[in-house]
Amino acid sequence: MAVIKSIEYFRVVPRWLFVKICDDAGNYGWGEATLEGHTEAVEGTLNEFRTRFIGQEADDIEHIWQLAWRLSFYRGGPVFMSALAGIDIALWDMKARKLNVPIYQLLGGKVRNKVSVYAWIGGNRPADVETAAKARLAQGFKAVKMNATEDMGWLDAPRVLESAVERLKKVKALGMDAAMDFHGRVHKPMAKQLAKALEPYRPLFIEEPLLSEHPEGIKQISELTTCPIALGERLYSRWDVKRFLQDASVDVLQPDVSHCGGISEIRRIAAMAESYDVAIAPHCPLGPIALAACLQVGIATPNHVIQEMSQGIHYNTEAGDFDIHSYVTDASVFTVKDGYVDALTGPGLGIEVNEDLVRKVSMTSTPWPNGEFYGPDGGIREW
Repeated sequence: MAVIKSIEYFRVVPRWLFVKICDDAGNYGWGEATLEGHTEAVEGTLNEFRTRFIGQEADDIEHIWQLAWRLSFYRGGPVFMSALAGIDIALWDMKARKLNVPIYQLLGGKVRNKVSVYAWIGGNRPADVETAAKARLAQGFKAVKMNATEDMGWLDAPRVLESAVERLKKVKALGMDAAMDFHGRVHKPMAKQLAKALEPYRPLFIEEPLLSEHPEGIKQISELTTCPIALGERLYSRWDVKRFLQDASVDVLQPDVSHCGGISEIRRIAAMAESYDVAIAPHCPLGPIALAACLQVGIATPNHVIQEMSQGIHYNTEAGDFDIHSYVTDASVFTVKDGYVDALTGPGLGIEVNEDLVRKVSMTSTPWPNGEFYGPDGGIREW
Protein backbone atom coordinates (compact mmCIF):
# COMPACT_ATOMS: atom_id res chain seq x y z
CA MET A 1 0.00 0.00 0.00
CA ALA A 2 1.22 3.49 -0.85
CA VAL A 3 1.65 5.93 2.01
CA ILE A 4 1.28 9.71 2.11
CA LYS A 5 4.62 11.28 1.20
CA SER A 6 3.79 15.01 1.10
CA ILE A 7 1.02 17.48 1.93
CA GLU A 8 1.30 20.95 0.42
CA TYR A 9 -1.05 23.91 0.46
CA PHE A 10 -1.31 26.91 -1.83
CA ARG A 11 -2.93 30.26 -1.12
CA VAL A 12 -4.29 31.65 -4.41
CA VAL A 13 -6.39 34.63 -5.47
CA PRO A 14 -9.16 35.55 -5.23
CA ARG A 15 -9.49 33.87 -1.78
CA TRP A 16 -8.90 30.14 -2.09
CA LEU A 17 -6.65 27.61 -0.37
CA PHE A 18 -5.74 24.50 -2.37
CA VAL A 19 -4.19 21.32 -0.97
CA LYS A 20 -2.09 18.75 -2.85
CA ILE A 21 -1.26 15.31 -1.46
CA CYS A 22 1.24 12.91 -3.02
CA ASP A 23 2.00 9.31 -2.06
CA ASP A 24 5.26 7.42 -2.33
CA ALA A 25 4.11 5.70 -5.52
CA GLY A 26 3.82 8.97 -7.44
CA ASN A 27 0.04 9.38 -7.19
CA TYR A 28 -1.53 12.73 -6.28
CA GLY A 29 -4.83 14.36 -5.41
CA TRP A 30 -6.13 17.91 -4.99
CA GLY A 31 -8.36 19.30 -2.25
CA GLU A 32 -9.67 22.70 -1.20
CA ALA A 33 -9.52 24.00 2.38
CA THR A 34 -10.81 27.52 1.73
CA LEU A 35 -12.25 29.30 4.77
CA GLU A 36 -13.04 32.86 3.80
CA GLY A 37 -11.23 35.37 5.99
CA HIS A 38 -9.32 32.76 8.02
CA THR A 39 -6.68 31.48 5.61
CA GLU A 40 -3.72 31.67 7.98
CA ALA A 41 -5.57 29.82 10.74
CA VAL A 42 -6.36 26.94 8.36
CA GLU A 43 -2.76 26.89 7.17
CA GLY A 44 -1.61 26.45 10.75
CA THR A 45 -3.93 23.48 11.21
CA LEU A 46 -2.72 21.96 7.94
CA ASN A 47 0.82 22.22 9.27
CA GLU A 48 -0.21 20.17 12.29
CA PHE A 49 -2.12 17.64 10.17
CA ARG A 50 0.89 17.26 7.92
CA THR A 51 3.04 15.98 10.78
CA ARG A 52 0.30 13.52 11.80
CA PHE A 53 -0.70 12.15 8.40
CA ILE A 54 2.54 11.75 6.47
CA GLY A 55 3.28 8.02 6.51
CA GLN A 56 -0.38 7.00 6.74
CA GLU A 57 -1.78 4.69 4.06
CA ALA A 58 -3.30 7.03 1.50
CA ASP A 59 -6.20 4.70 0.62
CA ASP A 60 -7.46 4.63 4.21
CA ILE A 61 -9.55 7.80 3.88
CA GLU A 62 -11.98 7.01 6.68
CA HIS A 63 -9.21 5.97 9.05
CA ILE A 64 -7.41 9.27 8.45
CA TRP A 65 -10.66 11.20 8.96
CA GLN A 66 -11.30 9.39 12.25
CA LEU A 67 -7.66 9.86 13.26
CA ALA A 68 -8.13 13.62 12.90
CA TRP A 69 -11.49 13.67 14.68
CA ARG A 70 -11.22 11.07 17.45
CA LEU A 71 -7.64 11.72 18.52
CA SER A 72 -7.74 15.52 18.49
CA PHE A 73 -9.77 15.89 21.71
CA TYR A 74 -10.54 19.52 20.76
CA ARG A 75 -12.26 19.21 17.42
CA GLY A 76 -14.89 20.65 15.15
CA GLY A 77 -15.43 24.27 14.21
CA PRO A 78 -14.67 26.04 10.95
CA VAL A 79 -10.85 26.09 11.07
CA PHE A 80 -10.33 22.47 12.08
CA MET A 81 -12.99 21.13 9.71
CA SER A 82 -11.84 23.22 6.74
CA ALA A 83 -8.29 21.91 7.09
CA LEU A 84 -9.64 18.37 7.37
CA ALA A 85 -11.79 18.99 4.29
CA GLY A 86 -8.77 19.90 2.21
CA ILE A 87 -7.07 16.63 3.22
CA ASP A 88 -10.19 14.53 2.72
CA ILE A 89 -11.06 15.86 -0.75
CA ALA A 90 -7.48 15.36 -1.92
CA LEU A 91 -7.47 11.74 -0.69
CA TRP A 92 -10.73 10.98 -2.51
CA ASP A 93 -9.30 12.57 -5.67
CA MET A 94 -6.11 10.51 -5.38
CA LYS A 95 -7.90 7.22 -4.77
CA ALA A 96 -10.34 7.67 -7.66
CA ARG A 97 -7.48 8.70 -9.96
CA LYS A 98 -5.60 5.52 -9.09
CA LEU A 99 -8.69 3.50 -10.03
CA ASN A 100 -9.29 5.69 -13.12
CA VAL A 101 -12.91 6.45 -12.18
CA PRO A 102 -14.76 9.62 -11.13
CA ILE A 103 -15.31 9.95 -7.40
CA TYR A 104 -19.06 9.40 -7.75
CA GLN A 105 -18.35 5.79 -8.74
CA LEU A 106 -16.78 5.28 -5.31
CA LEU A 107 -19.86 6.82 -3.67
CA GLY A 108 -22.21 4.21 -5.12
CA GLY A 109 -22.55 5.45 -8.66
CA LYS A 110 -24.92 7.85 -10.37
CA VAL A 111 -28.44 8.71 -9.31
CA ARG A 112 -28.60 11.43 -12.02
CA ASN A 113 -26.70 12.44 -15.14
CA LYS A 114 -26.46 16.17 -14.47
CA VAL A 115 -26.69 18.62 -11.57
CA SER A 116 -28.99 21.63 -11.32
CA VAL A 117 -27.00 24.80 -10.57
CA TYR A 118 -27.43 28.46 -9.68
CA ALA A 119 -25.18 31.53 -9.60
CA TRP A 120 -24.93 34.77 -7.63
CA ILE A 121 -26.09 38.21 -8.69
CA GLY A 122 -26.18 41.62 -7.06
CA GLY A 123 -23.07 41.72 -4.86
CA ASN A 124 -22.80 42.53 -1.17
CA ARG A 125 -25.08 45.54 -1.59
CA PRO A 126 -27.49 44.18 -4.16
CA ALA A 127 -28.18 46.41 -7.14
CA ASP A 128 -29.16 46.17 -10.82
CA VAL A 129 -30.28 42.58 -10.39
CA GLU A 130 -32.43 42.59 -13.51
CA THR A 131 -29.45 43.17 -15.82
CA ALA A 132 -27.35 40.66 -13.87
CA ALA A 133 -30.10 38.04 -14.01
CA LYS A 134 -30.42 38.46 -17.78
CA ALA A 135 -26.68 37.89 -18.08
CA ARG A 136 -27.02 34.67 -16.08
CA LEU A 137 -29.83 33.54 -18.36
CA ALA A 138 -27.53 34.05 -21.33
CA GLN A 139 -24.91 31.88 -19.58
CA GLY A 140 -27.40 29.02 -19.28
CA PHE A 141 -28.58 29.48 -15.69
CA LYS A 142 -32.24 29.14 -14.76
CA ALA A 143 -31.82 30.08 -11.09
CA VAL A 144 -29.90 32.74 -9.17
CA LYS A 145 -29.30 33.82 -5.60
CA MET A 146 -28.84 37.31 -4.21
CA ASN A 147 -28.38 39.00 -0.88
CA ALA A 148 -31.83 39.93 0.32
CA THR A 149 -30.67 43.24 1.78
CA GLU A 150 -27.73 45.49 2.33
CA ASP A 151 -26.36 45.58 5.86
CA MET A 152 -29.21 46.25 8.24
CA GLY A 153 -29.75 47.54 11.75
CA TRP A 154 -30.98 45.25 14.52
CA LEU A 155 -34.29 47.07 14.29
CA ASP A 156 -34.47 49.08 11.09
CA ALA A 157 -37.10 51.08 9.22
CA PRO A 158 -39.66 48.74 7.59
CA ARG A 159 -39.18 50.56 4.26
CA VAL A 160 -35.74 48.93 3.89
CA LEU A 161 -37.58 45.67 3.19
CA GLU A 162 -39.35 47.06 0.13
CA SER A 163 -36.27 46.97 -2.08
CA ALA A 164 -35.78 43.25 -1.35
CA VAL A 165 -39.29 42.47 -2.51
CA GLU A 166 -38.84 44.53 -5.67
CA ARG A 167 -35.60 42.76 -6.58
CA LEU A 168 -37.23 39.36 -6.17
CA LYS A 169 -40.16 40.42 -8.34
CA LYS A 170 -37.85 41.66 -11.12
CA VAL A 171 -35.95 38.37 -11.31
CA LYS A 172 -39.08 36.24 -11.12
CA ALA A 173 -40.55 38.27 -13.98
CA LEU A 174 -37.75 36.92 -16.19
CA GLY A 175 -38.96 33.38 -15.58
CA MET A 176 -36.07 32.52 -13.26
CA ASP A 177 -36.06 31.03 -9.79
CA ALA A 178 -34.44 33.23 -7.16
CA ALA A 179 -33.16 32.42 -3.69
CA MET A 180 -32.85 35.22 -1.14
CA ASP A 181 -29.87 35.09 1.20
CA PHE A 182 -30.43 36.90 4.51
CA HIS A 183 -26.72 36.10 5.11
CA GLY A 184 -27.17 36.16 8.86
CA ARG A 185 -27.10 39.96 8.62
CA VAL A 186 -30.81 40.28 9.42
CA HIS A 187 -31.78 40.03 13.09
CA LYS A 188 -35.06 38.59 14.34
CA PRO A 189 -37.12 41.82 14.54
CA MET A 190 -36.52 42.38 10.81
CA ALA A 191 -36.19 38.75 9.66
CA LYS A 192 -39.77 37.92 10.62
CA GLN A 193 -41.05 40.86 8.59
CA LEU A 194 -38.81 40.14 5.61
CA ALA A 195 -39.77 36.47 5.39
CA LYS A 196 -43.45 37.44 5.43
CA ALA A 197 -42.95 40.17 2.81
CA LEU A 198 -41.15 37.81 0.40
CA GLU A 199 -43.52 34.90 0.84
CA PRO A 200 -46.17 35.94 -1.77
CA TYR A 201 -43.46 36.04 -4.46
CA ARG A 202 -42.24 32.50 -3.74
CA PRO A 203 -38.47 32.62 -3.46
CA LEU A 204 -36.69 29.35 -4.18
CA PHE A 205 -35.62 29.48 -0.53
CA ILE A 206 -34.62 32.00 2.11
CA GLU A 207 -31.08 31.39 3.33
CA GLU A 208 -29.79 31.94 6.86
CA PRO A 209 -32.82 33.92 8.01
CA LEU A 210 -30.92 34.17 11.28
CA LEU A 211 -27.45 33.14 12.32
CA SER A 212 -27.20 29.45 13.13
CA GLU A 213 -26.40 30.22 16.76
CA HIS A 214 -30.07 31.13 17.17
CA PRO A 215 -31.82 27.79 16.54
CA GLU A 216 -34.84 28.78 18.63
CA GLY A 217 -35.31 31.91 16.49
CA ILE A 218 -34.98 29.94 13.25
CA LYS A 219 -37.58 27.51 14.56
CA GLN A 220 -39.91 30.44 15.26
CA ILE A 221 -39.47 31.89 11.77
CA SER A 222 -40.00 28.47 10.19
CA GLU A 223 -43.42 28.39 11.84
CA LEU A 224 -44.31 31.87 10.51
CA THR A 225 -43.61 31.32 6.81
CA THR A 226 -44.13 28.82 4.02
CA CYS A 227 -40.86 29.88 2.35
CA PRO A 228 -38.39 26.98 2.39
CA ILE A 229 -35.65 27.73 4.92
CA ALA A 230 -32.05 26.95 3.97
CA LEU A 231 -28.92 27.09 6.10
CA GLY A 232 -25.78 25.16 6.88
CA GLU A 233 -22.63 26.92 5.69
CA ARG A 234 -21.83 27.65 9.35
CA LEU A 235 -22.56 24.11 10.52
CA TYR A 236 -19.39 22.05 10.35
CA SER A 237 -20.33 18.45 11.15
CA ARG A 238 -23.22 16.02 11.46
CA TRP A 239 -23.35 16.87 15.16
CA ASP A 240 -23.88 20.57 14.38
CA VAL A 241 -26.63 19.68 11.91
CA LYS A 242 -28.48 17.26 14.19
CA ARG A 243 -30.47 19.83 16.18
CA PHE A 244 -31.88 21.56 13.09
CA LEU A 245 -33.12 18.25 11.72
CA GLN A 246 -34.66 17.24 15.03
CA ASP A 247 -36.34 20.63 15.40
CA ALA A 248 -37.78 20.42 11.86
CA SER A 249 -36.70 24.04 11.35
CA VAL A 250 -34.79 23.61 8.08
CA ASP A 251 -35.99 22.49 4.65
CA VAL A 252 -32.74 22.69 2.70
CA LEU A 253 -29.35 21.98 4.26
CA GLN A 254 -26.33 23.78 2.81
CA PRO A 255 -23.17 22.17 4.16
CA ASP A 256 -19.99 23.45 2.54
CA VAL A 257 -17.68 20.65 1.41
CA SER A 258 -14.65 22.83 2.22
CA HIS A 259 -15.94 23.74 5.69
CA CYS A 260 -17.52 20.52 6.94
CA GLY A 261 -14.74 17.97 6.76
CA GLY A 262 -14.86 17.17 3.06
CA ILE A 263 -16.60 14.59 0.92
CA SER A 264 -16.68 12.02 3.72
CA GLU A 265 -18.68 14.21 6.08
CA ILE A 266 -20.95 15.91 3.56
CA ARG A 267 -22.12 12.47 2.47
CA ARG A 268 -22.98 11.56 6.05
CA ILE A 269 -24.82 14.86 6.52
CA ALA A 270 -26.79 14.23 3.32
CA ALA A 271 -27.83 10.77 4.51
CA MET A 272 -28.98 12.20 7.85
CA ALA A 273 -30.96 14.89 6.05
CA GLU A 274 -32.64 12.37 3.77
CA SER A 275 -34.00 10.52 6.79
CA TYR A 276 -35.77 13.76 7.82
CA ASP A 277 -37.02 14.51 4.27
CA VAL A 278 -34.63 17.47 4.02
CA ALA A 279 -32.90 18.41 0.78
CA ILE A 280 -29.21 19.16 0.25
CA ALA A 281 -27.99 22.20 -1.71
CA PRO A 282 -24.28 22.54 -0.85
CA HIS A 283 -22.87 25.99 -0.17
CA CYS A 284 -20.00 26.73 -2.57
CA PRO A 285 -19.08 30.34 -3.41
CA LEU A 286 -15.51 28.99 -3.55
CA GLY A 287 -13.01 27.58 -6.02
CA PRO A 288 -13.00 24.95 -8.76
CA ILE A 289 -11.81 22.10 -6.56
CA ALA A 290 -14.63 22.60 -4.05
CA LEU A 291 -17.12 22.92 -6.92
CA ALA A 292 -15.90 19.71 -8.54
CA ALA A 293 -16.19 17.90 -5.18
CA CYS A 294 -19.77 19.16 -4.78
CA LEU A 295 -20.70 18.04 -8.29
CA GLN A 296 -19.29 14.58 -7.63
CA VAL A 297 -21.39 14.34 -4.46
CA GLY A 298 -24.45 15.71 -6.27
CA ILE A 299 -24.32 13.03 -8.94
CA ALA A 300 -24.41 10.29 -6.28
CA THR A 301 -26.79 11.80 -3.68
CA PRO A 302 -30.56 11.32 -4.05
CA ASN A 303 -31.65 14.35 -1.97
CA HIS A 304 -29.23 16.77 -3.65
CA VAL A 305 -31.41 19.42 -5.33
CA ILE A 306 -29.27 22.30 -6.60
CA GLN A 307 -25.64 23.41 -6.54
CA GLU A 308 -24.19 26.87 -5.95
CA MET A 309 -21.48 27.99 -8.41
CA SER A 310 -19.13 30.92 -7.91
CA GLN A 311 -18.73 31.68 -11.61
CA GLY A 312 -18.49 35.47 -11.90
CA ILE A 313 -19.39 36.06 -8.23
CA HIS A 314 -18.48 39.53 -6.98
CA TYR A 315 -15.70 38.17 -4.75
CA ASN A 316 -13.97 36.85 -7.88
CA THR A 317 -14.51 39.83 -10.16
CA GLU A 318 -13.26 42.22 -7.47
CA ALA A 319 -9.94 40.33 -7.55
CA GLY A 320 -9.38 40.79 -11.28
CA ASP A 321 -9.23 38.05 -13.87
CA PHE A 322 -9.29 34.99 -11.62
CA ASP A 323 -12.43 32.85 -11.59
CA ILE A 324 -13.35 29.16 -11.34
CA HIS A 325 -11.97 28.55 -14.84
CA SER A 326 -8.56 30.05 -14.08
CA TYR A 327 -6.80 27.15 -12.36
CA VAL A 328 -8.14 24.24 -14.41
CA THR A 329 -6.83 23.15 -17.78
CA ASP A 330 -10.28 22.48 -19.23
CA ALA A 331 -13.02 24.73 -17.87
CA SER A 332 -15.60 23.29 -20.28
CA VAL A 333 -16.46 20.69 -17.62
CA PHE A 334 -18.26 23.51 -15.77
CA THR A 335 -20.36 24.59 -18.76
CA VAL A 336 -23.95 25.36 -17.80
CA LYS A 337 -26.62 24.12 -20.21
CA ASP A 338 -30.29 24.81 -19.60
CA GLY A 339 -29.69 25.19 -15.88
CA TYR A 340 -27.50 22.09 -15.44
CA VAL A 341 -23.87 20.98 -15.41
CA ASP A 342 -23.23 17.52 -16.82
CA ALA A 343 -21.58 14.86 -14.67
CA LEU A 344 -17.81 15.26 -14.52
CA THR A 345 -16.68 11.91 -15.91
CA GLY A 346 -12.89 12.26 -15.78
CA PRO A 347 -10.91 10.41 -13.10
CA GLY A 348 -10.99 11.69 -9.54
CA LEU A 349 -12.65 15.07 -9.20
CA GLY A 350 -13.04 15.22 -12.98
CA ILE A 351 -10.81 18.28 -13.35
CA GLU A 352 -7.13 18.84 -14.03
CA VAL A 353 -5.48 21.57 -11.97
CA ASN A 354 -2.98 23.89 -13.64
CA GLU A 355 -0.28 23.28 -11.05
CA ASP A 356 2.25 25.62 -12.61
CA LEU A 357 -0.16 28.53 -12.35
CA VAL A 358 -1.17 27.59 -8.81
CA ARG A 359 2.45 27.55 -7.67
CA LYS A 360 3.18 30.85 -9.42
CA VAL A 361 0.17 32.71 -8.02
CA SER A 362 0.65 31.33 -4.51
CA MET A 363 4.05 32.98 -4.25
CA THR A 364 2.49 36.44 -3.94
CA SER A 365 -1.07 35.81 -2.73
CA THR A 366 -2.13 37.48 0.50
CA PRO A 367 -4.96 36.42 2.85
CA TRP A 368 -8.43 37.59 1.83
CA PRO A 369 -10.03 39.82 4.51
CA ASN A 370 -13.68 39.58 5.55
CA GLY A 371 -15.94 42.49 4.70
CA GLU A 372 -16.63 45.15 7.31
CA PHE A 373 -20.00 46.85 7.60
CA TYR A 374 -20.79 49.74 9.96
CA GLY A 375 -24.04 51.52 10.63
CA PRO A 376 -24.53 55.31 10.63
CA ASP A 377 -23.87 55.32 14.39
CA GLY A 378 -20.51 53.61 13.91
CA GLY A 379 -21.71 50.30 15.32
CA ILE A 380 -20.62 47.03 13.71
CA ARG A 381 -23.17 45.31 11.50
CA GLU A 382 -23.16 41.69 10.35
CA TRP A 383 -21.26 41.11 7.13
